[in-house]
Amino acid sequence: MKLKYFSHSAFQITTNEGQIILIDPFLDDNPTCSVKSEDVTADFIVLTHAHGDHIGDAFKIAKRSNSLFICVNELANYVAGKGFNAHNMHIGGGYNFAFGHLKFTIAHHGSMTPDNFYGGEAAGVVLSIDNKILYHTGDTGLFYDMKLIGEMNDIDYMLLPIGDNFTMGINDAVKAVELVNPKTAIPMHYNTFPVINADPNEFKMKINELDKKCKVMEYGEEIEL
Repeated sequence: MKLKYFSHSAFQITTNEGQIILIDPFLDDNPTCSVKSEDVTADFIVLTHAHGDHIGDAFKIAKRSNSLFICVNELANYVAGKGFNAHNMHIGGGYNFAFGHLKFTIAHHGSMTPDNFYGGEAAGVVLSIDNKILYHTGDTGLFYDMKLIGEMNDIDYMLLPIGDNFTMGINDAVKAVELVNPKTAIPMHYNTFPVINADPNEFKMKINELDKKCKVMEYGEEIEL
């Protein structure tokens, strides 16, 4: 399995069988992303919430790829209303897809589409694929129930925001890693806009001081998991 980081909160997972899963594909209007939506395809598109910098270019990609959207119920209804295929879920619920198992978790954040449609509750997502478990927290503040997520799932990779202002900053993100105890932490949601500027290497240093592993992925970088 491969994990690619486009920047912001946008990731691509390619399974060992070649299935492509996109998470929050904000590409074309993302000043830190060199990849454009026309160059990306997807079998599945996971949306953590409805904000424009997370829905991003999902509709453009899905129109070409006939992708299946996976999101919380209200956002899935919005997506279906646009004429796309959607699988409705909600926080606390899991489902076995062709690529593996997906479960939505809580996230403390808002969720409103760019055209002012309520997108339900914001969410994080735990994905079990090819014998690896990834926890993409979505946009969120720090919350103590992250400890339960870590205890109930042996998280291999935790993808979490460090940019502050709208989400956790570096210090809260470090505490989140302490609570979840993943094998590897990967920072996201930083430096896209001036208001969320943060130094991922400072985050990495603080994670390393806890004797934990951190991988700072470069924009456009793809790694083997």
